[in-house]
Amino acid sequence: MHSEAAAEALSAAALAVVLGWAARRPRDWPEAAAAVPAAALLIALGAVTPGAALTEARRLGPVVGFLGCVLVLAKLCADEGVFRYLGAWLAGSRPEPAARDGRGDAGGALPGERNAHGDTVRLLGRVFLVAAVTTAVLSLDATVILLTPVVLIAARRRGVRARPHAYACGHLANSASLLLPVSNLTNLLAFTVSGLSFGKFAALMALPWLTAIGVEYTVLRWHFRADLRRAPALPGAGLPAEGEDGGDAAPVFALVVVAVTLAGFVVASAAGVNPAWAALGGAVILALRALTRGETSPASIARSADVPFLLFVVGLGVVVTAVADNGLAAGLGPAVVPGTSLPALLAVAALSAGLAALVNNLPAVLVLLPLAAPSGAGAVLAVLIGVNIGPNLTCTGSLATLLWRRVLRDYDADVTLGEFTGAGIRTVPPAVFLSVVALWLGLMTIG
Repeated sequence: MHSEAAAEALSAAALAVVLGWAARRPRDWPEAAAAVPAAALLIALGAVTPGAALTEARRLGPVVGFLGCVLVLAKLCADEGVFRYLGAWLAGSRPEPAARDGRGDAGGALPGERNAHGDTVRLLGRVFLVAAVTTAVLSLDATVILLTPVVLIAARRRGVRARPHAYACGHLANSASLLLPVSNLTNLLAFTVSGLSFGKFAALMALPWLTAIGVEYTVLRWHFRADLRRAPALPGAGLPAEGEDGGDAAPVFALVVVAVTLAGFVVASAAGVNPAWAALGGAVILALRALTRGETSPASIARSADVPFLLFVVGLGVVVTAVADNGLAAGLGPAVVPGTSLPALLAVAALSAGLAALVNNLPAVLVLLPLAAPSGAGAVLAVLIGVNIGPNLTCTGSLATLLWRRVLRDYDADVTLGEFTGAGIRTVPPAVFLSVVALWLGLMTIG
């Protein structure tokens, strides 16, 4: 291009268009419909060189392949009935409704109200457990797309307000994705530059993961205390439509395959093999079982890989490369505090969380990882804490949050911007701070 200023402006505008398109998805067109042409335009106009674009595409290739395999695995688990089974467990037995004759105990609380509070809190605890494990093992996409509808239905079956439980899914899709490299696309990107094995990554992130979940549970339980105390509806209110309920039989085969696949991630990483092969193996086993039983088709399996979204990731990577090369990386460089001391880690995580909330976590992690990598794995993981928890501040902070809101709208349970931001302001700062402290302690003890 004729000037660096023009290249910088064009790159920033392209990024804004790509993110805006991803947030809105006009006519339900895929995210790639904007990202791929934007990347091609930036290459054609010289804002990013073909060599730099190809290098970025090659760097993202293994990550995208891994993501595609995990998406297929999650969809096949859903077809096997994993989420229907979880929904039946979450729904459990219905609490007794509040007494209607006005009689209460000495403290003024109706028996049904006491039962309602205990039951809704138990449901919230179960949702937290299932959402945290689902996000960690099957990725945040499974929590948003497959688990959130199940949780909404379970809340309706119990006749309780769905907001606390829906927020648990939305928040944990981001903040509970800290544990494993497979839990989030941002994790995969960080894993590739961290120099850590799969097991070492999980060991260092285990305490931050538990810390973030604990903060989310404590704060959201307090934030939604009025909803949790509300008496349940009469039996029969809010029951799902026929076919939405789940059976009682545990999908043992699918659960065993997931467990073996998870073990395969650790073994493959220790052997220096891309863990994507383990994900592919698990997906192939479930796919062959489903195909031989006539429960799916090759076309359905191919659609579950979400190739347009994978192309979006590559296109977005090229656009972010253009933005970084034309000034953003240089501008953020001085703000990245070097080293792995606790103050340095806190500063990097705070910057990452703020940038993720402002421009979305994928661009944030793509820009910040190269700046943090020279300080070592600790700094890379601090970036990850920021970009995974920070999106809970804004409705556009991550693609998972955007998709979560779309799911809620489909079930007439959408949230307002102010409500979402209010919950985020209460959860994000303590979750980031305490998770970084937990990471620092892990670095001191595990190394």
